[in-house]
Amino acid sequence: MRTERLVLRHWHNSDRQPFARLNADARVMEFMPSVLSGEESNSLVDRMEAHFQEHGFALCAAELQSGGRFIGYIGLSVPTFQAAFTPCVEIGWRLSREYWGQGLATEGAREIVRYAFEELNLQELVSFTVPANRRSLGIMKKIGMTYDPKDDFDHPRLPVGHTLRRHVLYRLSHSTWSLRSAS
Repeated sequence: MRTERLVLRHWHNSDRQPFARLNADARVMEFMPSVLSGEESNSLVDRMEAHFQEHGFALCAAELQSGGRFIGYIGLSVPTFQAAFTPCVEIGWRLSREYWGQGLATEGAREIVRYAFEELNLQELVSFTVPANRRSLGIMKKIGMTYDPKDDFDHPRLPVGHTLRRHVLYRLSHSTWSLRSAS
């Protein structure tokens, strides 16, 4: 998939080293339980490629059209934990810090939403994060997702008392997106 500035694609072996650097950056991983080791980062790439094989979509490697530089990921995944809103398809993103604040995550996420609804014919997308993650919350709002406090949840993979356990959930339905796209 292409946007004005991005290519969203399958993962290449050459993505592994810059992805490991991204996942070792404490600022990038601020709202995740921990930074990832190189081995953990490589395992995540392997899982994302396996997700492509199983579902036909995944968190795509994101690169700049100009110069082809890898900058992170933007895409879709099926969460593997149990919650009131699962099973579902989640839209997510993670970019290297040097690319924050340029609208790239929003640009890529809009293309992923279009792909999810027009080509995959999904009926709904969700996205979730901790309440303090204002950058991601801003992207969720910019792509048309809506929030209902009754959907807030405790992430089942984090222990009781963990500072990142509480999450907010945003949703976007195919029908809402179609109405907004038509106007």
